[in-house]
Amino acid sequence: MKGKLMILLIVVLSSILVACSSGDESGSSEDNKEVTVWAMGEEGKLLKDFSKKFEENSDYKVDVQAIPWDQAHDKLLTAVASGNGPDVVQLGTTWVPEFAEAGALKDLSGSTGDYDSFAKENFFDGAVESMEYNDQVVGIPWYVDTRVLFYRTDLLKEVGYDEAPKTWDELKDAASKLSDRGDDMYGLDIDRNDQITPFIFAWQNGYEADLENNELNFDTPEFKEAIKYYTSYFEEGISQTQQGKDITQAFADGSKPMFFSGPWMVNIINDQAPDIKGKWATAVMPEKESNTSSMGGSVLSVFESADNPEGGMEFISYMTETETQLDWAETSNTLPSRTEAWEDPMLKDDPMFATFGKQMENAKPGLQTEQFERIAQELLGSIERITEGGADLEKELEAFNKEAQSLLEK
Repeated sequence: MKGKLMILLIVVLSSILVACSSGDESGSSEDNKEVTVWAMGEEGKLLKDFSKKFEENSDYKVDVQAIPWDQAHDKLLTAVASGNGPDVVQLGTTWVPEFAEAGALKDLSGSTGDYDSFAKENFFDGAVESMEYNDQVVGIPWYVDTRVLFYRTDLLKEVGYDEAPKTWDELKDAASKLSDRGDDMYGLDIDRNDQITPFIFAWQNGYEADLENNELNFDTPEFKEAIKYYTSYFEEGISQTQQGKDITQAFADGSKPMFFSGPWMVNIINDQAPDIKGKWATAVMPEKESNTSSMGGSVLSVFESADNPEGGMEFISYMTETETQLDWAETSNTLPSRTEAWEDPMLKDDPMFATFGKQMENAKPGLQTEQFERIAQELLGSIERITEGGADLEKELEAFNKEAQSLLEK
């Protein structure tokens, strides 16, 4: 109950403060020609200049505040409590349920007819899931990302693979052969700090949560088999238990010739490992029941306490138009959320990025509950006890399931 109580206190405080301050407001939103935007990390820094293009074609000025990711969550909680948030806020997809549950995000359902770029059919199915909460539209996908397989084409060929592994069995086989090359050689790097990877394996094995009925289903064969497959890479020495050397360096020297990651790694490898140009590629995920991957990225939402919700919606509409999305992709090296943008040669004809477009046709966001990150961290703790502490997988997952269900019901 502690988590729920905190949210209730926040919402009550927000209502009190908004009510107390309502008499001090001057001018209606129609008179307010400034749109305040909170954006995170590097995107926030880049958006300051990028927003000038919006200003040139509208009646609004834009005030962008760039907030470091490590400070953003606390700052947003404070904004919810005080009612002094921005008009528009960038949210990582895993944060949407938490702030929607707290009543912090305006329902845009009634505005989807006014702004063509808000239509759900504009976006990948996985991104649409991150737009919604309890039948409300609480955010519009701004940019997306997903995880794919990065692999050394030359080293895979040496162990008999002219193409990337297409199934779980092929992935295990190729990774085993690559790890047999000698000491300090591994087949597949799995980042054990990445909370989404275990869920990717589980989705590929047919796992589904039933959040409508408060059932996480972590006790199902589909979930257990996926975690057994995941942990087997560490138990068999195919993947390194500890983090080890930087993945870019390990990929370049061949000690870790396969790994899962997102689109940001394309430029990192090109910049930091130019010697392996032409010796690596990206591929969609190997499949079991499916080849599902994760759907990440960010949405743009209108704060419930926004002073200028109309201006905020106009700004979001502009940022999610196809041409703007392509311009933003060039500026920020992030990937467009609009499926139409993926028909542009800039992405369609680039084999590295085309892989991401193909993968996003089969991608899912993290479990759409405000408790997802806590649940995911509990799972990573269980996996650590299995792979490093020798804990029994069945008993560990049974305990994890009980703890996860209790978090969901708080």
